[in-house]
Amino acid sequence: MLPRALFHMKDGKAVLKVRLNKPGVYVLYRDDTPYYIGKTKKPLFKRINTHALRPNARRYNFWNYFSAFEIANDTHRDEVEAILIAAMPTAANSSRPKIERMKLDRQAAKLINNVQALTLTGQADKSGEATPEDADEEDES
Repeated sequence: MLPRALFHMKDGKAVLKVRLNKPGVYVLYRDDTPYYIGKTKKPLFKRINTHALRPNARRYNFWNYFSAFEIANDTHRDEVEAILIAAMPTAANSSRPKIERMKLDRQAAKLINNVQALTLTGQADKSGEATPEDADEEDES
């Protein structure tokens, strides 16, 4: 994690411009909590600089640290962004990952339900859900 303040310093901007000159994926943090994950085909410096220094930018007021990962390959960039979004502790990110959602089979779904139940209640799953692998399309968002 690097401080956003680097964008407000001449020497900081110079270092970032050299280090973040390729496309990639970035994470904006509010303190130590990920706030937004984005990707860019442009150099990372240009994209993050927009977030940092343009007060009308949508996320301008909401972050103070960032991480950046140079990833030249478009497909890998999409995959890394999707993984990071899926791992976010909040649903604040408005991006939609470009990675196909994998449907669990019955055995895997029951196992996950059981682990969830043990974690939450200390007991095995007793929900009686006969087909945990089936999801109503309305529930998915």
